[in-house]
Amino acid sequence: MRPIACFLLCISAAVTSAQTAPHRFTADWITAADAPSYEPAVVHFRKEITLDAVPAHYMVHVSADNHFVLMVNGRRIGDGPSVGDMQHWRYETYDLAPALHAGRNVVAATVWNLGEIAPIRQITWRLGFLLEPESQAEAAIATNKTWQAIVEQGYGFSPKPDDLKYFYYVASSGERIDAAKSTWDWSSDSPQGDWKPAASLGRGVTRGENPGTNWLLVPDTLPPMEFSETYAGRVVRSSGVEDAERFPSHAIVIPANSHATLLIDRGTLTTAYPTLTVSDGKGADIAMRYAEALIDDHGNKGNRNQIEGKHEVGVSDELLPDGGAHRAFTPLDWRTWRYLQMDVTTAATPLKLESLTVNFTAYPFEHRATFSSDDDSLSKIWEVGWRTARLCAHDAYMDTPYWERLQYIGDTRIQTLISYTNTGDDRLARQAILAFRDSMQPEGITQSRYPSRLLQMIQNFSLIWVGIVHDYWYYRNDPQFVREQLPAVRSELSYFRARLNKDGLPALPDWWPFVDWAAGFPGGNSPADANGVSAAGGLFYLEALNNAAEMEDVLGDANLGREDADEAARLRKTIYDRYWSQQDELLADTTEKNHFSQQANALAVWLDVIPKAQQAAVMTRIFSATDAGFHTDSPLPKEFSVASNYFRFYLTRGLVHAGLGDRYNETLAPWRTMLSLGLSTWAEEPEPTRSDSHAWTAHPNIDLLTTIAGIRPAAPNFAQVKIAPALGSLKQLKASYPSPRGEIAVDYSVRGTSVHAQVNLPAALTGTFEWKGKSYPLHAGANAMDVPKD
Repeated sequence: MRPIACFLLCISAAVTSAQTAPHRFTADWITAADAPSYEPAVVHFRKEITLDAVPAHYMVHVSADNHFVLMVNGRRIGDGPSVGDMQHWRYETYDLAPALHAGRNVVAATVWNLGEIAPIRQITWRLGFLLEPESQAEAAIATNKTWQAIVEQGYGFSPKPDDLKYFYYVASSGERIDAAKSTWDWSSDSPQGDWKPAASLGRGVTRGENPGTNWLLVPDTLPPMEFSETYAGRVVRSSGVEDAERFPSHAIVIPANSHATLLIDRGTLTTAYPTLTVSDGKGADIAMRYAEALIDDHGNKGNRNQIEGKHEVGVSDELLPDGGAHRAFTPLDWRTWRYLQMDVTTAATPLKLESLTVNFTAYPFEHRATFSSDDDSLSKIWEVGWRTARLCAHDAYMDTPYWERLQYIGDTRIQTLISYTNTGDDRLARQAILAFRDSMQPEGITQSRYPSRLLQMIQNFSLIWVGIVHDYWYYRNDPQFVREQLPAVRSELSYFRARLNKDGLPALPDWWPFVDWAAGFPGGNSPADANGVSAAGGLFYLEALNNAAEMEDVLGDANLGREDADEAARLRKTIYDRYWSQQDELLADTTEKNHFSQQANALAVWLDVIPKAQQAAVMTRIFSATDAGFHTDSPLPKEFSVASNYFRFYLTRGLVHAGLGDRYNETLAPWRTMLSLGLSTWAEEPEPTRSDSHAWTAHPNIDLLTTIAGIRPAAPNFAQVKIAPALGSLKQLKASYPSPRGEIAVDYSVRGTSVHAQVNLPAALTGTFEWKGKSYPLHAGANAMDVPKD
């Protein structure tokens, strides 16, 4: 038997043993001498360097707390750092050479720290900035007291807006920019203002050094976020101004001593930096309010394309022009919106609105997968799902880019699978896996969301993290990375083993036993007994045991793998014995067998708790509660909960496992309903919904490829492929999939009583084509076959 404790030591040893000696920083962390430590503040820094000639490369490492924007000679170099925690504080690396010239050069940065009103995802110590040259040849640029600093007086920040007070909002604060107090020329050759020598906070240290400051630096492994101009939208409603429809592509003038409003619709949601450029209008006040959708007087969103009788609520920025020419206002943090409302009140002079430009930002995913069929609605689902996935991926995965911007394990599992199947890019997924591992508590389980400065623990999400590692093992080709996670996997299982009841079921009365947002699940919690024992808790533990057993057997300790597998076999039988209701022919949520759910039954089918012979009947029955195409002669129990958009991901696992994958297209009615309501990204839950963009609802982008097109890894490291299409009523389908072994392409067409299938596999990849219970071998290169339709 294995010991229960001490796995955190194993994790530490596994991580540090593979590391090389840490880089020794020479630069100091700096701040402005008069800047607050933890109160919201913005500080500009600058340094002048003189070059006889421009070198081929001029590499620097840059970090800040909370965030920086770096400029060289007025050119935007980048921003950062990516989120982390104090023990894993990211730094970005840039080559400044393309922005340099012979002679005098100005390197400048704006840094801000929002303290207690920063987004919950932002862990922080105090305001600070660090710029480190990669070699001593550039030592003159290192941050220290030779840099100049000035506290920006023109910026202020607002807490959570009153009209969002009834919702959970923990993302960015609104900003107030007063042009008369702002240091507009901070990155120019000759800035105004009372610049003073920067104050040192101590030398930067890399993680692994004996620390002298709280920030333990690690390199950011992510690419720079995308920053590219995008469509600003069109004015769809206005008052108090003539020719409003000409804006934002043409300038308009707001008369003196007047009030005007402009409602701008982009047509689709975005995550971006808006820049409003104005002239004149001293004393004016401009409020820019950002919303995913408009609402009526009852708070209902309805069709997102309809604006009549609706108004906007949401986060807003306030801009105060000073009468200057070509003042360009850009918030420090990016915003999320489809609708942007501008409320303008002018004073004694007219205000000229010159332009509104929008720069899209998100993780730079490339959509390499393709999907098309003779069902046009699937193409629209594919498009909207991809937009949702993109907007919910930045320097970490995010549940929602508007409301929280937090990386939750439950959401992340879906997001990582979208990344693998749609892009072939696993860098953000690796970040997430490591972030959750780094969040592990002394008890031995991960936090439910991370990075976050507010602790939240969901034990079931900790078990899903084991599933994320297992998914990575199958969908990517990086066994060493998976092997490095096994000590943490063991720690997870040890936590639950210490909390098993006499039947071997997890008893979890503490923390938050969240399963799904569903009626009958108070606070998201599955029904459970007084000790926190539930079918759902046992099922999530069972999946983790299955996954751990397989990984241990191949990559770790085979003896531990056998223990995991043996425990899983016992648990599988226990769950069936304790929760299966012969009367209702379903798995109950509690041993009292007075409450049932789609959630528990889908998991029980997927994990073979329910015997194979009963699985199709069970899946048909539970889908009959929500999906019109599924019928059953047996009525469902009175107390029966149905799954949210999120948990339908697991319903699909059960559907496919039960051999009903051909019916997957029939289960997409919730997504077709969202399309009919004009959503351009997928909502958190059915109407009424808080969030109009929630990554956990984008899972059809996985299953269009893995279920309908049927492209799935058949072995770890994608060493083999299984092509098992589930066409349903489709007659034509083409898809391509960016596997780690190369592109996989399929083309299916129904021809009378047969299906013609073309499958192209990359070199050295083999597999099988599965159709109607028969298996056909696939070799590398082109494969073609005709199989009976039925």
